[in-house]
Amino acid sequence: MASSSHLALLLLLLLTLTLATVAKEGKAVTTASRKKIYIFRVDHRSKPSIFPTHSHWYASPAFAGGGEPLPLLHVYDTVFHGFSTSLQPDRAAELARHSAVLAVFEDRLRRLHTTRSPQFLGLRTQVGLWSDSDYGSDVIVGVLDTGIWPERRSFSDRNLGPVPSRWRGACETGPGFPASLCNHKLIGARYFSQGHDSNAALGGAGINDTVEFRSPRDADGHGTHTASTAAGRHVFHASMANYAAGIAKGVAPKARIAVYKVCWKSAGCLDSDILAGFDRAVADGVDVISVSIGSGDGVAAPYYLDPIAVGSYGAVSKGVFVSSSAGNDGPSPMSVTNLAPWLTTVGAGTIDRSFPAKVVLGDGRRLAGVSLYSGKPLAGTMLPLVYPGQSGGLSASLCMENSLDPKLVKGKIVICDRGSSPRVAKGMVVKEAGGAAMILANGNSNGEGLVGDAHVLPACSVGSDEGDAIKAYVSSAANPTATMAFEGTVVGVKPAPVVASFSGRGPNGLSPEFLKPDLIAPGVNILAAWTDAVGPTGLDSDGRKTEFNILSGTSMACPHVSGAAALLKSAHPGWSPAAIRSAMMTTANLIDNRPQPITDESTGGAATPLDFGAGHLNLDRAMDPGLVYDLGDQDYVAFLCALGYGPKAIQVITHAPASCPAKRPAAENLNYPSISVAFDGTAAAGGRAQRKTVLRTVTNVGAKAEAVYKAKVDVVGKGVAVTVRPGKLAFTAGAKKRSFAVTVTATGEGNGADGGLGHGYLTWSDGTHEVRSPIVVSRIQPL
Repeated sequence: MASSSHLALLLLLLLTLTLATVAKEGKAVTTASRKKIYIFRVDHRSKPSIFPTHSHWYASPAFAGGGEPLPLLHVYDTVFHGFSTSLQPDRAAELARHSAVLAVFEDRLRRLHTTRSPQFLGLRTQVGLWSDSDYGSDVIVGVLDTGIWPERRSFSDRNLGPVPSRWRGACETGPGFPASLCNHKLIGARYFSQGHDSNAALGGAGINDTVEFRSPRDADGHGTHTASTAAGRHVFHASMANYAAGIAKGVAPKARIAVYKVCWKSAGCLDSDILAGFDRAVADGVDVISVSIGSGDGVAAPYYLDPIAVGSYGAVSKGVFVSSSAGNDGPSPMSVTNLAPWLTTVGAGTIDRSFPAKVVLGDGRRLAGVSLYSGKPLAGTMLPLVYPGQSGGLSASLCMENSLDPKLVKGKIVICDRGSSPRVAKGMVVKEAGGAAMILANGNSNGEGLVGDAHVLPACSVGSDEGDAIKAYVSSAANPTATMAFEGTVVGVKPAPVVASFSGRGPNGLSPEFLKPDLIAPGVNILAAWTDAVGPTGLDSDGRKTEFNILSGTSMACPHVSGAAALLKSAHPGWSPAAIRSAMMTTANLIDNRPQPITDESTGGAATPLDFGAGHLNLDRAMDPGLVYDLGDQDYVAFLCALGYGPKAIQVITHAPASCPAKRPAAENLNYPSISVAFDGTAAAGGRAQRKTVLRTVTNVGAKAEAVYKAKVDVVGKGVAVTVRPGKLAFTAGAKKRSFAVTVTATGEGNGADGGLGHGYLTWSDGTHEVRSPIVVSRIQPL
């Protein structure tokens, strides 16, 4: 199983590379004749001096080889040098042979990875990181998303000081968005539609102006939710229809927000616009970028063909921390997205708050579920219960549009299987067919992982086991009936956190030499601000209005880490993005609130680093990590050399010419806070022992310059041994950095699922700090 899934992934990567690579070798980009949008990565040093700017050069007949000047959509100058344009494929292939062009790739569509959580991260009002960082008041968080609904109380600038003097951004105006909506909290707002507009002009899908605002205003809600999660102000009497009532606040309540609308409700997110958002955000002067966007096609492109990886490298190389979502395709192995080592990739966990509901069957059984339904309750009324999948086939079992027979479901509680369409859309299908209520049943892939939804009719989500029990009751009872009870909000739920079943999982399918995701953060049932453009379900037909909404996804986890980075940046302005990530990872929690090891929602068993990376974010400890694993441009270049990338491929990512040493570096030696060792599965035949040694360097950032740390190793798994040399690190004022070697030995014993051999933890301790790194040991099958 492990080798076949890995092989399939590699074959898909090769296919992607074959189709997207371009033209450096004279290959046609595609055989189609219709114009497409392409992104050109250009060596900016090649600009002739007669052109005052790169824009003038790109738009000149000289760059076009004497032909028609190129119709430029975006020009990239900060995180990326180049432009996007619409061309016929043969013309794109011709321009790809230009001596200054490093790479060309076709524009791709990406998707969004769609209160109480700050306290759950260990933040306390009077002491700790909130007070030490003044709630992040001097830090600017850039949010690449669907825009913002600026009138929300979460974006009030009451009692905030002046805008940081280094800010170079703007408040772009448009329909429904005058410049006056920006303030000392929302200090910048821009929108990017050129990619979609060009796509529409070429006959593709474009922006639907009947449901969109051609301005930074948010027609979708996702961007408003993520922005307020990262940096929303304290808002009293917050709730979603009385669910999760209390004080809502972002992780960094005083941080400034700049929004970059790169995603559109009707059209998604195009790479060309995402890159433009990165480019502008860094030029404007943001300190943190939050990007809850990722690929939705299951293919991990090489880093130099991934615009999010390229754009984020340009940001990180200029000192900007970039947080990204891990994707919602879990719990399958290798489902994590946003894999670049300079990105901080965030999975999702639960918090200690839930919205319980009960399904009561006609035979008296009461089955637990969750719901955010806020309309007229069933009040104990027993209604007929039906499962359309018994007779209507797969489409009816999933309650897809136009799949339900009104004669079958009218006035009844309808059981719908989860999957293939949005959960809330299934409720609308049931309602339009005349159904009275809905039970949404998980399948095996989701297990017992539940998220609440603000359904348009009485509805309750139940786990796989409960769903099977209800279906069995329907098939066996002569006249099956049921009702529902909605029980509001419960806090103090145990266990929490739990790794969400949907959260993207490791191992890293592109570079198994380091671990992804990096860590998890709250991402289930998160209360945050919402747009007035749509109701809480996000469906066009939902006319309800709400100031706050409750959503789940790694999209919700990512801004928690973005806000955390803002606080750490404020408390430690000299720390690099890698140091900030290291502080979060090495202090993350492995224990839940029982206290027991964190569990996996999809299995009910103990979670591993492949599920949660380094663990669950704990900001109370991250402020003072003791030691950090730092990284800079040269470290990343060495890593790219280790992957076998050539100078031009590396320059696509780093902007600067690069040369690799004659002896290829070891990718495992990237100075990452986690350790992943992948052995050759073929060489393990016959039970021969295998051994690898990886190198790491730590920097003392503790209050005491004189410190001694001792190593401790804990290993889970049969047939794996780990040693550390030296076992003790002594730091002084003149020796803030120390290096060590970790040797992993694997025997032929104990080959777990998906090639996993085992995992463990290396912890450095000085008696005050515990600096912990996860270790993952696996086998892969080469092609």
